Amino acid sequence: MTETVQAGVCVVTGGASGIGEACVRELAAAGRRVVVADINLAQAEAVAAAVGGHACRLDVGDERDVEACAARIEREHGAVNVLVNSAGIIQVPVRPDDLPMGRWDDVVRIDQRGTYVACVAFARAMLARRRGSIVNIASIAGMRSLPLHAYAPAKAAVISMTACLAGEWGWAGVRVNAVSPGYTLTPALQAAIDRDERDVSMLEANAALRRMVMPEEVARVVAFLASDAASAMTGVNVPVDCGWLAATPWHTYGGLREAKG
Repeated sequence: MTETVQAGVCVVTGGASGIGEACVRELAAAGRRVVVADINLAQAEAVAAAVGGHACRLDVGDERDVEACAARIEREHGAVNVLVNSAGIIQVPVRPDDLPMGRWDDVVRIDQRGTYVACVAFARAMLARRRGSIVNIASIAGMRSLPLHAYAPAKAAVISMTACLAGEWGWAGVRVNAVSPGYTLTPALQAAIDRDERDVSMLEANAALRRMVMPEEVARVVAFLASDAASAMTGVNVPVDCGWLAATPWHTYGGLREAKG
């Protein structure tokens, strides 16, 4: 392979804030050419300007918009060898009978369908060039039972589609992996905390490391999976959760142990 994924353009959907913005900054710090693709163009332009990148308005809920954005980026900025799918919306934890189907549809349309549509749109050129790396932002919510009856199934679907697409596109050297963040202190989570929709003490107590994840910690794993350092990895889902998955079963035995003495 004469050209590696390191040489191409990196597109980050939902790159104007939260985990997506952290991924933009991490990739740019590593010397990568980055395009921030987000429905909030003004914010995307601000993030892009801060890292010397470019911005493109992108609504992952609109298939035609995704196709147009992918074509525009390839035409104006060059070959896209890395795609990070971070665009998504969250959901308030309510009972199913209190969750409007319109909201359910919105979460599935953006978090699940939007990720799939972006994968397909940007992979076309990757397949033709026989190289590329896609990293989907899933969630630990997709790995456990939670009162998030739209968000959790949508993220479980992202984990599943990651493995499916990895199997589908491996012949072309296109790798597809996922990262499942735990409770990450993004602006969206902070807003939920401020609205008393999340209890910080519970979020921290239920992680083995007794703290929440920071966006840059997720971004570092994303950057690794996107790079040639992970050239033999495809179809995997990597939790970045401060040990939430490891810690939660301990509550059956009275909870995590505290330090001795």
